[in-house]
Amino acid sequence: MKTKTMDGQLFKTIITNGAVSLKNNMERINQLNVFPVPDGDTGSNMSATMNAGAKSLINVEETSISVVAKALARGMLMGARGNSGVILSQLFSGLSKGLVGLDTANVKEFSKALRQGVEQAYSAVINPVEGTMLTVSREGADRALEASEVVDTYEELFPIYLKELYESLARTPDLLPVLKEVGVIDSGAAGFIEVVEGMHSAVLGKMLSDQPEEKSAATQIFQGNMDNFHGDTNFGYCTEFIMQIEKVDEFSQKDFIEMISPLGDSLVVVQDENILKVHIHTQTPGDALNLGQRFGFFINMKIENMSLQHSEVLMHQPNAKEDPCDCGHEHQLGSAPKHRKKYGIIAVVNGDGLKETFVEMGCDIIIDGGQTMNPSIEDFVKAVDSLNAEHVILIPNNKNVLLSAETAAKMIEDRDVQVLPAKTIAQGYASLTMFDATQSVDQNLKDMTNHLKRVKTGEVTYAIRESVSKGNKIAKDDFMGIFNGEIVVSVKNRIEAIINLFKSMIDSNSEIVTIMYGKDVDNDEIEEVKEVLESGYSVEVETIDGGQDIYSYIISVE
Repeated sequence: MKTKTMDGQLFKTIITNGAVSLKNNMERINQLNVFPVPDGDTGSNMSATMNAGAKSLINVEETSISVVAKALARGMLMGARGNSGVILSQLFSGLSKGLVGLDTANVKEFSKALRQGVEQAYSAVINPVEGTMLTVSREGADRALEASEVVDTYEELFPIYLKELYESLARTPDLLPVLKEVGVIDSGAAGFIEVVEGMHSAVLGKMLSDQPEEKSAATQIFQGNMDNFHGDTNFGYCTEFIMQIEKVDEFSQKDFIEMISPLGDSLVVVQDENILKVHIHTQTPGDALNLGQRFGFFINMKIENMSLQHSEVLMHQPNAKEDPCDCGHEHQLGSAPKHRKKYGIIAVVNGDGLKETFVEMGCDIIIDGGQTMNPSIEDFVKAVDSLNAEHVILIPNNKNVLLSAETAAKMIEDRDVQVLPAKTIAQGYASLTMFDATQSVDQNLKDMTNHLKRVKTGEVTYAIRESVSKGNKIAKDDFMGIFNGEIVVSVKNRIEAIINLFKSMIDSNSEIVTIMYGKDVDNDEIEEVKEVLESGYSVEVETIDGGQDIYSYIISVE
C-alpha cells in the first residue's frame, strides 16, 4: 500500500501510535538525564504531553487533517509539562498551523508543516540551545522537506526523516559538551524520535500495544480562601450537561459562572467556541438546567443522586490532596466569585512541610509538583482561574517548570499574571520574604527578582548510576552536593556531603542559612548538621521539616 495523502483520521492514528511509542519508552528517556540524580523526568513530561494530545483526539471524528491537527495542538498545549513538554507541544502546534485549510496533506505539504513546527518551537524558547530537541527536529524537518521533492509517499518519507533524526541525535554530544562528558545523547531529542517511530509504524499499519496509564503527577491543593468552597453534607445531585450556545457573541462565560455558582459547588465551566460543558454538585439540578437553557440547547446531560451513593468525598480541606470525586467524573473545583483582592500567589512545591511553609509565607494556592512531578500548563491556568485576584504571581520553584508557567501566563487574558523566575525552592522561599501587599505589582516583582540573585541554592541527593562531572568521577549511590546546579562533592557519607557543600556555599558575606530537610532525614541527623553549621560559621540558622522527596537537603544561603 502506498499512502500519498494523509487525512484527519490517519493523522489521528499516527499521533495515537506516537504517544504509545513514547510512553512505552518513557523510563529509558528518563534515564538519559545528564546528572545522575533520581529526578530524570524528560520522558515522563513528554509522554504526559503527548498523551494529553492523544486524549483530545479520542472523540474527534473529522476527516479534515486541519481540524484534527488543531485539536491536537490545543490538547498538547494544555497538557504540556516541563520545558521538554512545552517545546514538544510547540512543534505540533506549528505543524497544525502549517496544515490549516487542508482536508488532506501530501508528502510535500506535511514536510513544510514539519518545518513550520520547528520555527514555532524555536520562537517559543528565549535562548535556544543547539544539541537538543530543537536541533534534531530542525535537521530532520529540513531533510524531510528536501526528500519531499523526490518522493511522494509517506512510506518513503518517514525512513528518510527518521534516518536524519537519528544521525542528528548522535551529533548532539558534539554540540553540547555536557552531554559528551557524561556520555549521553539529548533526552528530549530521543523522546521526540520515539514519537516519530510510532508515527512511522502506524503508516505501515503496525499499531503498538498500550501500557497502563499513569496517574497525573501534579494535583492542585487549594489553600486559603476556602470560603469560596462549601461542602455539602446532604450530597445532592451530580449534574453535568453539554450545550451549544446559540448566540456566542452575546455569551459571557464569566457572567454565567457568576449566575450558576450560588446553586452548588464542585463547579466546572468549560467553553470551547460555541460548546459549553458544565459540571456542578447541587440540590436543585432543575435550576441549573433552566439557567443553561437560557443560552442555548442541550447536546447531552446527566444527573446522578449522590445521596444514594453514600460516599461523597469533600475536597475542600486545607493541606489535603484532592481525592477523586465519587461521582466518577474528573473535575476541578470551581469557586463562586467573591470580592476581588489585589494579589494572589501560586507556587509549585513538593513536600508537606514545605507546602505548609509556603502557605504561611502568603501563598494562596500550592500546586503539588517539582522534580519528576512537573505541573502542566493547564494546572497553572486552572489554579489562576480559581483565584479572584487582580494580580497573580506564579512561582515555579524549578527551572523545568518555568517555561510552563510563562506559557500559561501568556494564555490568560482576563487578569494580570506575572511569573517570578524562581528556579529553586530556596529562591522561591527567600523571595517571599520580600513580598509586600501594599506595594505595586511592578515594585514587588522587582524586589523579589532582585532578591533571587542574592540567594545561593544547595541540594543533597544520591547518584543513581556512575557518571562524571567536570572530570570528577561519581559512583553509584554516592551522596552528591549540588551548588547552584553544579555537582561540587560526591562522597559515600551524607553528613560529609553536606559539610563539604557548606564549605562551597558559605563565605564571609553569608548571614542566613535555611536548611529544608526531606522525609528521609531523622531528628538526630538534622541536629548533627545544625551543630556543625553553628560551630563552624557565624550565620543565623533556620531549619524546616520540608518532607520533600529526592533531595535529603535543600539549602538556602543569603
